[in-house]
Amino acid sequence: MKRWLPSPWLSLGIFFGWLLLNNSLSPGQMLLGLAVAIVIPLLMAPLRPTPGPLRHWRKLTILILRVGRDVLRSAFDVACGVARTGTRPPRGAFVVVPLELRDTHALAALAMITTVVPGTVWSELAPDRSALMLHVFDLDDEAAFIAHFKNDYERPLKEIFE
Repeated sequence: MKRWLPSPWLSLGIFFGWLLLNNSLSPGQMLLGLAVAIVIPLLMAPLRPTPGPLRHWRKLTILILRVGRDVLRSAFDVACGVARTGTRPPRGAFVVVPLELRDTHALAALAMITTVVPGTVWSELAPDRSALMLHVFDLDDEAAFIAHFKNDYERPLKEIFE
């Protein structure tokens, strides 16, 4: 089965995506969607990275909830910061965060988290992966931000992946 469908969930998503994009349930579109859903994952299988070592599902769930909370909180903070730019402009700054993470999957997850949270932009990763430069939309206390970033994101990712 894995030989013909290396990623069954991906194939299912491609099939339904094909049908939605074509807005048709005709037998021809279903057959063509099925062919595309089988062929694309087969052609892309050599390009897929090896799955990461996921050790603690409970901690992953807590991290996802924490990121969701931070997304909502940061979205509100950025909206308030934009609304009050006339009276108090935001104090944007670049922050260098020292990293202990070395696992590529954990660093990729950290990059996604940083991208999703409004007000933070992943700017640069040191070549030896020892530090990360972020741009923060409105920064009050750099030390508090670094402590929050390391405690809420890096430490759980280290526990999950390393």
